[in-house]
Amino acid sequence: MTEAFLSLTASYGIWVVVICAYLSCLAVPIPTALVMLAAGAFAATGDLTFGDVLAAGLLAATLGDQTGYWIGRRAGPRLIGWLSQAPGRARLIARAKSVIAQRGEIGVFFSTWLFAPLGPWVNLTAGAAGLPWLRFTLWDMAGEAIWVTGYLSLGFAFGDRLEDLSTLMGNLSGVLAAGAVTVALGLLLRAKLATHHKNAS
Repeated sequence: MTEAFLSLTASYGIWVVVICAYLSCLAVPIPTALVMLAAGAFAATGDLTFGDVLAAGLLAATLGDQTGYWIGRRAGPRLIGWLSQAPGRARLIARAKSVIAQRGEIGVFFSTWLFAPLGPWVNLTAGAAGLPWLRFTLWDMAGEAIWVTGYLSLGFAFGDRLEDLSTLMGNLSGVLAAGAVTVALGLLLRAKLATHHKNAS
């Protein structure tokens, strides 16, 4: 599959970036990170223009997130209830609901790059929960800018070791996610202990 997407990116360039970035925001299982890395590498060789790919990737990802948000806004709980019939999706949707309930637009921001697999479900639940559109959009675009720029830049800089870089980024994402969860749990525990001590006194 890796070679197939690399070949498609080499042949169709910016259009593959646009399609993959858009569809991945709707939970379609596409290796968009690899496509972004490849596009950055092709920009380094002059086959693509870095600025054009950056603009197209950011626009496509933002439109994909907007689509998910408005689907959730229009279809709401009924659609989420139907999607939650599958246990795997139910767990992701439950986590996304928790992110929106506890963190709001900050959760949207982190779901676009640090917790990217959760992103499509956060978009959907943000719409269903009625998170204000402007707040959603501003924080979503900020997060997507980090994600798109980061992967394109890495591909541009290290395109000659693309497959090794893709594997490394996959592992690094897992480490960062685990670290973020650890920090969040630590802060939660600290808050609980502070509340306990306050009540005890």
